[in-house]
Amino acid sequence: MQEEIRDLLKRVTTATVRSFSGEPELVVNYSPGAATVNKSSVRLPMPSRGAISKGDLEKLRGTSDAASLRLRFHDASLHRTKMPSDPQAREVFELVEQARVESLGSRRMKGVAKNLRTLLEVRAQENGWGNAINRDEVPLAQGLALLVRERLTGRELPPVAKKAADFWRPLVEEQGVDTLNELVEKAEDQQAYGEAVYRFLEAMELMDPPSGQKEEEEQNSQSEETDGEDSPSEQELESVGGAGEMSDDMDMPSSEQDEMGPSEGESEEGEEDEMQAGQGEESPAGPTKRPNWLDPNDAIAIDYKAYTTEFDEEVDAVDLADDEELERLRRQLDMQLANLQGVVARIANRLQRRLMAQQQRTWDFDLEEGLLDCARLARIVANPTHSLSYKWEKETEFRDTVVSLLIDNSGSMRGRPITVAAISADILARTLERCGVKVEVLGFTTKAWKGGKAREKWMSEGKLPNPGRLNDLRHVVYKSADEPWRRAKNNMGLMLKEGLLKENIDGESLLWAYKRLMYRPEERKILMVISDGAPVDDSTLSTNPASYLEAHLREVIDWMETRTPVQLTAIGIGHDVTRYYRNAVTLSDPEDLGGTILQNLADMFDANLDSLHLRR
Repeated sequence: MQEEIRDLLKRVTTATVRSFSGEPELVVNYSPGAATVNKSSVRLPMPSRGAISKGDLEKLRGTSDAASLRLRFHDASLHRTKMPSDPQAREVFELVEQARVESLGSRRMKGVAKNLRTLLEVRAQENGWGNAINRDEVPLAQGLALLVRERLTGRELPPVAKKAADFWRPLVEEQGVDTLNELVEKAEDQQAYGEAVYRFLEAMELMDPPSGQKEEEEQNSQSEETDGEDSPSEQELESVGGAGEMSDDMDMPSSEQDEMGPSEGESEEGEEDEMQAGQGEESPAGPTKRPNWLDPNDAIAIDYKAYTTEFDEEVDAVDLADDEELERLRRQLDMQLANLQGVVARIANRLQRRLMAQQQRTWDFDLEEGLLDCARLARIVANPTHSLSYKWEKETEFRDTVVSLLIDNSGSMRGRPITVAAISADILARTLERCGVKVEVLGFTTKAWKGGKAREKWMSEGKLPNPGRLNDLRHVVYKSADEPWRRAKNNMGLMLKEGLLKENIDGESLLWAYKRLMYRPEERKILMVISDGAPVDDSTLSTNPASYLEAHLREVIDWMETRTPVQLTAIGIGHDVTRYYRNAVTLSDPEDLGGTILQNLADMFDANLDSLHLRR
């Protein structure tokens, strides 16, 4: 009975897709997992066994409608010619194009509008946006796409999706409301719409204006990175791709982006316009998968507490200094960069080559459905009893990665160590961004020396014994994972600001970075800690056991290394961190930091590539 229902559903859906897309000869296949679409065939998600639930049916309806509209209203070749080179801009470009084609169908057919709205609501819930408490938990590209979709359809978003969009609404209303209106006017014309999207991206500071000034600035920045006695030549950089050239060649949508973006290239069967697996609300194929949340309180045995958290803060770097000071500190950082550019730039390009090498396309062969494998047609000629052989491209696991760099901003890092850390973070962010890997840069310190308002409160309330952590935390976000390096580069200079570096409470800072990573949609998460010593806070240690902070740090590290999906690595500057972390390196000279960071990261990616090969 279930098979009869399944067959009937396939026949009805296939007829609907062919009708809506205007492609009567379109090949429609069904299989579990991701949905894909190209000019000659569509693959839709269908559970492989068991009863089909109402949720499965709703997803199939929404997915098939989205794929049909993509074929009907979207020109893949025109889309590729207009694709921005910047990864963040590409992601938005993909998502708002899918919003355009879906809005055109929604305007014409009420049933399609209902199916797409239901699918959007399901995706928003599965992405966890209903539990989001700030904009960092909703990717910028997804937030902008939701607002564009709302304007194009003229209908209010489902409640959970609206909550996610509202985090980014003030930014759009401040910077891009005029260009947003233009998108509505040009929605029927893909070419005009693409040009309007460019202006929207420029207004949102996600893409350079056409004047060429920004391109010249980035070229100068690239030449600064590669100039020097030991640095690679300009020709060597071009051989592995400059910033713009590389993005054009390799930046297909990653697993947290639009599932309907173009593929990396053309298959043997021709141009493909694929819906990549497991991406955000635009995805007809499946939700962004997030690892199960793991609560450290379930595993950390030590009785650690904070006397109060009401004075703690998580703050963006831009809120700790005005624009003029950030620009001055950035210039100061650039002057220091000249002394390190040789070794670090060489290893950065080596890392870039390694990451590029891991993005080769791989295929599954001898399948019963998929893309026709032309290379195996000869055996059918030789023996007509052989059936046709099909192939399908495997999901690219490499890109589904986020790297978090957590930097100790304690007073003992003052001087050369913090300068080198800032430079290394800057180059790391640029290198990984070119390779399509998301990276965030975080810092941790305290708001005061020897206790702040927390200590004052403790004293006013009678100085209770063993009060726990007795200082005000300051966690600094220098660059979020979804923020392009170009917009965050001045923030790196904030590490050189006088008075910023105070004391360090490492255990809670690791948990903070861990929680940020767990909100990310990427499947693979890497946390790299840079520190120059054990946790120290005079106020806390003077009122608790001497090993209070260190014991908590050890518990957190052990839990994170053994119980969580986060890959943890550490680099110690002048301090042996190998006694805390299993995967750690200790440096005696801070000048070696930049090269060590990139080398360590390259080794982690190489290890991951080996594991992928073993699994295959």
